[in-house]
Amino acid sequence: MENYTPRNIVLQLGALLTLYLSASFLLTLVFGIINLRYPDAAEGYYLLEQASENVRLGIAMLIVFFPTFIVLTRVVNKIRREEKGDLYQNVTRWLIYLSLLLGGLILLGTLVTVIYTFLNGEITSRFIFKTASVVIVVGAAFHYYLLDARGWWVKAESMSIRYGIGVTLVVFTAIAFGVQYIETPSAVREMKLDETQINDLRNIQWQIESYLTTSSSSLPASLEAAYGDFPVPAAREEREAYEYKVTNSGFELCATFARDYSDEYTAPFSDSKALIKNAENWNYKAGRYCFVRGVQAI
Repeated sequence: MENYTPRNIVLQLGALLTLYLSASFLLTLVFGIINLRYPDAAEGYYLLEQASENVRLGIAMLIVFFPTFIVLTRVVNKIRREEKGDLYQNVTRWLIYLSLLLGGLILLGTLVTVIYTFLNGEITSRFIFKTASVVIVVGAAFHYYLLDARGWWVKAESMSIRYGIGVTLVVFTAIAFGVQYIETPSAVREMKLDETQINDLRNIQWQIESYLTTSSSSLPASLEAAYGDFPVPAAREEREAYEYKVTNSGFELCATFARDYSDEYTAPFSDSKALIKNAENWNYKAGRYCFVRGVQAI
């Protein structure tokens, strides 16, 4: 069956590639869960949101690549039981040993990253769980292919199936835990709409400041006056329209939001020399919320 060796080699490469991707994104998922389960007071909102994003990415990648890895590994093991050619067996063994080398380097590199993060101030509980996760995930893959290089799984088909079932249960458990720590797709969409509206309000505020400094010493009577010939940003989808109100001390910008948002790191102390006071405080509450801004006389 030597004529089929190129096809078989490609299948073996595919199995190894999907293994690396599955292991990497399983760790991405687990690390995200750990970061959300044990939040660090020294981190801001965006780092927590990044952890949620890692959980979503890990789940998506595992749903695609892990079943592919299982199927390819099953096919490759079946071919190796049938293929007796020395060329194929020797090349496959070389590929497996190279994967063991790569797996060892990944293990060491990931551990270095975890330790470096710990030395940079990460809380101890995170460090312990992340270290254990790396050792278990990469160690299990390393152990599997070490036995595979010796032909163990070709001879013990039933053990190979049980190993695959065990790993599948671990991956599905990690995905199930991850789902509990992330928002539903509709909630994520609402969050993105909130972020888009904040960007719109930042743009409106900048336009008002530009109007104050270049066109007049007083606030514009309306947003249309501030924007001139340019279109005024509009609220997204079914949400209430943006509102601009001139007050005795400055102005207010109002919009409707789906959730609360608070991040002390995005609201630095007000600069007494700034034209618009409290300009960088974009914390808000769910529902209709108005951002109060003071204006310093020019």
